[in-house]
Amino acid sequence: MTVYRLGATLGFPDPMEADESGLLAVGGDLEPERVLRAYREGIFPWPVVAEPLLWFSPDPRMVLVPGELHVGRSLRKRVRRGDFEFRFDSDFGAVVERCAAIPRPGEVGTWITPAICRAYERLHELGYAHSAESWRDGALVGGLYGVSLGACFFGESMFAVEADASKVAFVHLVEQLQAWEFELIDCQVHTEHLERFGAVEWPRARFLEALRHALVAPTRRGPWSVSV
Repeated sequence: MTVYRLGATLGFPDPMEADESGLLAVGGDLEPERVLRAYREGIFPWPVVAEPLLWFSPDPRMVLVPGELHVGRSLRKRVRRGDFEFRFDSDFGAVVERCAAIPRPGEVGTWITPAICRAYERLHELGYAHSAESWRDGALVGGLYGVSLGACFFGESMFAVEADASKVAFVHLVEQLQAWEFELIDCQVHTEHLERFGAVEWPRARFLEALRHALVAPTRRGPWSVSV
């Protein structure tokens, strides 16, 4: 398989040409126009420190249809108790920074580089990137962020400093997206955590076709506010 090197033009190769790892291209930049074009074509950036910028389109693709969300009994009780205050876009920058800073089991370092932080904060300023947040007693204790285009939400990363805080934020996010008639949540790659929520792996071709359909819908640009 060929891995392409991007130049100054914004175009990407056909995502079906990605290699077995999902790697499609290297290079380019993180300007909003390029990043948004990547998402529209089923591609996303996944930087590695000290390496050129990498662009991926994995096969299979982990996807959650909002109406197929599964919430376990204990987590559902916690959501209903209202242990956390849920907000959208209250402190996007802090969510991204904490996703980058808080260690995860089995991971060394982070792919959320300073350049990634700046790029997604710019997308947030333009109304395309959003954070879903859990707050307690005026403190941000968990959340996640991603990009919204058409009827698709592209999830990027989450963090929690209190048990279940990011999970509760995710449940609220998915329920809101369902109310807004979103068709897809792109979870990128398989994790057991996402699988427990009902996400499943789709062949890349199926994901790309569903994405094309979802992008026909108008984009709900931010800032977002809670309506359910």
